Amino acid sequence: MATKSLRAKSAAQSVPFTFIDLFAGIGGMRLAFDSVGGRCVFTSEWNKFAQQTYAANHRDNRPVEGDITKVDTDDIPDHDVLVAGFPCQPFSIAGVSKKNSLGRKHGFEDETQGTLFFDVARVIKAKRPAAFLLENVKNLKSHDKGRTFDVILRTLREELGYHVEFAIIDGNGFVPQHRERMVIVGFRDKTAFSFADLVLPEKGSRKLGDILHPEDGSEKAEAPFTEGPLATVNPKYILTDGLWRYLQGYAEKHRAKGNGFGFGLVGANDVTRTLSARYYKDGSEILVSRGEGLVPRRLTPRECARLMGYPESFRIPVSDTQAYKQFGNSVAVPAFAAVARHMLPHLAQVLARPEAA
Repeated sequence: MATKSLRAKSAAQSVPFTFIDLFAGIGGMRLAFDSVGGRCVFTSEWNKFAQQTYAANHRDNRPVEGDITKVDTDDIPDHDVLVAGFPCQPFSIAGVSKKNSLGRKHGFEDETQGTLFFDVARVIKAKRPAAFLLENVKNLKSHDKGRTFDVILRTLREELGYHVEFAIIDGNGFVPQHRERMVIVGFRDKTAFSFADLVLPEKGSRKLGDILHPEDGSEKAEAPFTEGPLATVNPKYILTDGLWRYLQGYAEKHRAKGNGFGFGLVGANDVTRTLSARYYKDGSEILVSRGEGLVPRRLTPRECARLMGYPESFRIPVSDTQAYKQFGNSVAVPAFAAVARHMLPHLAQVLARPEAA
């Protein structure tokens, strides 16, 4: 339910609106919607380390709520837009493979995470926001031969009555990283919203060198990531000789079998693979070349933040392990800011209609 103060005078003008941030992580979607004039009025995130990073960067005079399944909808403020990156592990390729290997169910059969979409639906049904944006992994569309995605769309369209569009958007172009994500946008009333006219930057227009520490003294050292007068990368991010030999051997073994498994070695002029939450383990999907014959290194957490489009002012108050998990689970912020901006004129139309009062 929107308040009269949030009515837009025209679709072309700024659209002040409220939104809630569910499964908020460290606030990547929050930053995207803040950047286009939104005001966050409620946040839910269950992970205590993500809560710590979120609180360090979003100084609200209200707590970050925990488990959304335990939050009554009466305790959630009315809002114009619902934003949610509901847990993707049950639907991701890596997540499904892991659960299969453990003999566990996945998707909507997963009793802990797969059903969390229905908590999003529960909030939408109770609060009837003017619009929503949901984010998940690309594999959501094909999971269980498309049946999972069909249930989601039918729930949003038929049970909740929203006009829904979806697209797979690659963050490549906004950031120097291949990062395809399923984006689902819905409006309470019919609008002309379409992803077809969303203008995206050219893929490959950003390179890894744009986000690497220059190590030439042109940036201030930031412990523990960089050190010394030249702000050189802390040696702890260089792989050990043993780990590097292991990764090379592992890749060679799979190449001999015709598989594509292996490390991703990249330089300043490259675009990286997708940063994942497992990056803390060995960094193998994105290893930064240090030159011929030298052992490569991991990205620092600050470089991971940049790779995801976070501003330099973003605070990283947690351990490297937690930071790698957090950025690997996050969204490419500028990509979602572009989607939020694309939604604005259509949001203005819905908010301006009498039934939104």
